[in-house]
Amino acid sequence: MNLTREVLMQIWIPLLLYLAVVIYIGLYSSKIARKEKDFLGEYFLGRANFGGFVVAMTLVATYVSASSYLGGPGAAYTQGLGWVLLAMTQLPAAYVTLGILGKRFAIISRKVRAVTLIDVLRERYDNNPIVVWLASLGAVIFLMVAVVAQFVGGAKLFQTLTGLPYLWGLLLFGGVVLVYVTWGGFRAVVLSDVIQGVVMFFGVILLIFMVFYKAGGTYNAMQTLGKINPELLTPFGVKNFITIPWISSFWILVCIGIIGLPQNALRAMVYKDSKSMHSAMIIGTIVVGFLMLGLHLVGVVARVIIPEIPKGLTNDTIIPLLALNLLPPWLAGLLLAAPLAAIMSTVDSQLILVSSAIVKDLYLNYINPKADQRKISRLSMLFTALVSLIVILFAIKPPSLIIWINLYAFGGLEATFFWLIILGLYWKRANAPGAIASILVGVTSFILLSQYWKRPFGTHPIVLTLVLGFIAFYIVSLLTKPPKEETIRKFWGA
Repeated sequence: MNLTREVLMQIWIPLLLYLAVVIYIGLYSSKIARKEKDFLGEYFLGRANFGGFVVAMTLVATYVSASSYLGGPGAAYTQGLGWVLLAMTQLPAAYVTLGILGKRFAIISRKVRAVTLIDVLRERYDNNPIVVWLASLGAVIFLMVAVVAQFVGGAKLFQTLTGLPYLWGLLLFGGVVLVYVTWGGFRAVVLSDVIQGVVMFFGVILLIFMVFYKAGGTYNAMQTLGKINPELLTPFGVKNFITIPWISSFWILVCIGIIGLPQNALRAMVYKDSKSMHSAMIIGTIVVGFLMLGLHLVGVVARVIIPEIPKGLTNDTIIPLLALNLLPPWLAGLLLAAPLAAIMSTVDSQLILVSSAIVKDLYLNYINPKADQRKISRLSMLFTALVSLIVILFAIKPPSLIIWINLYAFGGLEATFFWLIILGLYWKRANAPGAIASILVGVTSFILLSQYWKRPFGTHPIVLTLVLGFIAFYIVSLLTKPPKEETIRKFWGA
C-alpha cells in the first residue's frame, strides 16, 4: 500500500508510544528481578501471587495470538461464518484450563516449590531424567515453531502498515520483544499482558462497530455475502472445507487440549488464592468468547468491504487493511496496537518458557546444579536473547498462512504434555515409563499424521494422536513398576 509520509507518521506515533511503554515495563520488571533473592522464582514465575483480573488477562493475552488476530480473521474472510463457528470452540479455554488444573496444580506446584511446569513433572515421575529431557526438548522445539508464527505475524503487521520491507518489520518487532522479555522475565510478561489484554478488548469493540457500520448493518452485510458466495453463510465453509468431524475435533485441539500447552498450564500456578482463580475463570471466559466471536465476525464481514486482497498481500493482513481503510490514520495506529498486543503477549510467554526449559529444567538440574545466582541470572537472559535471535532467523522466509503453523505447534505441544499433566495429576498408577512412551508415540504419530494423513477419519490429526498417546501411556504404565510410595504421598498425601 502506498501511504504518504504524513499518514505514516500519524500511524507510527501511537505505535511507537505503545512499544515504548512495553520496553519500560521490561526495565521496571528487571529492577524487581535483580533485587529478589530467588531470581529463578521471580524471572520465570513472577513469584506466583497475582490476583484474578491479572491472571485472567495474562491467560487471555497469552492464548489470543497472531493466529487469533491475523490468521483467524484471514481464514474467516475465505471460509465465511463456518469459520466463526469453528473459532467459537475456543470459548471455554480459560474455564477449562483453570477448572481442570486449578487448585490441584497450584497446590502441588507450591508444595514441591516448582518454578516451571517441568519441575512438577520431574517430581511426579520420580525424577526420571529421560522424562525431563524429552518434555524439555518437546517444549523447546514446538514452542519455537509457535514463536516463529508470532514473529511472522508481527513482521507482516508492520509491513502492511508502513510499506517497510518484511525483513525490516521482522527486525523491529523482534528487537522490541527481545529487549523487554530478556530484561524483565515473567513479571514483564504478565504486566504487559494485562495492558495488551485491555488494548485487545477495546480494539475489537471499535473494529466491530466500524465494520458493521461500513457494511450497512448486519442484514445488508449478510445479503451482500450471500451474493458474493452463498457458501460463506453456511456452517461448512467454501467447498465444504469445514466438515462435522473436522469442526468437532477442534474442541480437542483448541479447547480441551490446551491443558497440554505449557504456557497455559503455567497460568494455573500463579494465582494468589481460590477467589482469584474463580474470578479469573469467569473473566477469562467472557473476554476470550468476546474476542473470538468479534474478530472472526469482522473477518467475514470484511469480504463486503474489501472484496479482494491487494496483490502481494495475504489474507493474514485483512485486519490491518480494514483499519487503514475505515479509520483516520492516528486512530488506525491506536487500533493496530491491538493485534500487535496479541502477538507480543503470546510470544513473550513462549520465549520465557523456552528459556526456562533450557536454563532451569536442563542446565540447572543436570549440567551444573551448583551454579550461583549471578551465573543463573546471566544465562537466563542470554538464552532468552539467543532464542529470540534464532527465531528471527527462522522467520525470515515466512509461511503463507500463520494459522496453520500455529495450530501445528499447538498439536505438537499437546502430544508432548497433555497426558503427562492430566494422568500425572489424576491417576496414581501413572509412571515414568508410561510418560516416556506417551511422548514418543504421541509426538511421532502427530508428525507423521500431519504429513501423510492430514484428516484421519475426517478429524484433525490431534484426535488420533491423543488416542494413541493415551493407549501407550496406559499399557506401559500397567506393565511396569508403579511410582515410588514417596511420590504418591507427595501428590496425594497418602
